Amino acid sequence: MERQKTRFNPNKLTFDEGLELIRQPMEQLGVKTKGRIITSRDEDVRRITESLRVTNVPDGFTKWMLPIYLESASQLYITVAEPNAYTPYHAHKDGDGIRFIASGSIIYDDKELTAGDWMFVPAGSGYEFTVGKFGAVMCYCYCCCCAGSASPLDDISNPVINPGN
Repeated sequence: MERQKTRFNPNKLTFDEGLELIRQPMEQLGVKTKGRIITSRDEDVRRITESLRVTNVPDGFTKWMLPIYLESASQLYITVAEPNAYTPYHAHKDGDGIRFIASGSIIYDDKELTAGDWMFVPAGSGYEFTVGKFGAVMCYCYCCCCAGSASPLDDISNPVINPGN
C-alpha cells in the first residue's frame, strides 16, 4: 500500500491558541459550560462539534477538540464496571474530571453515553449514574485524587516487593 504524503504539524498551535479555538465558537453560539456537567450528547455542545474539527491530521484520521479543558495537573484511571452497577450521588471537590466511555454504556441524566462518548464534570458538581446492561469500560482524567486508599501501594501485589503474595 502506497502511503500518501500529508502535511502534518502536531506543534502548529500553542496551548493558549488551542484554548482560544475552544472559547471562540462557544462564546459565538452562547454555549455555557462553566460549572456545569456536560456530555458529548448535550444538544448545545453538539452544535459546536464541527467548528472544533481539527484539519491538521495525517491522512486517514478524523479528529475533534473537546469543548473543555482541565486547568491543573491530572491523574488518569481506567474503570471496568459490571452491568447495572450504580454510582451514588457524589462530587469531586478538589478538581475537574472527564470520563471517556471505551465500551459498554452508562446512563447519566436520562442520556445513554456509549463507546466514544464522554462526560466532563467540573469540580464540586454532584452527579450519579448507572452502568448499562452490558457493563462499561471507562477512562478517567481527574484534576484531583480519588484513589480511595491511604496509600496506592496498599492495593498492589508485587512479587518483587511482596514475595509472599
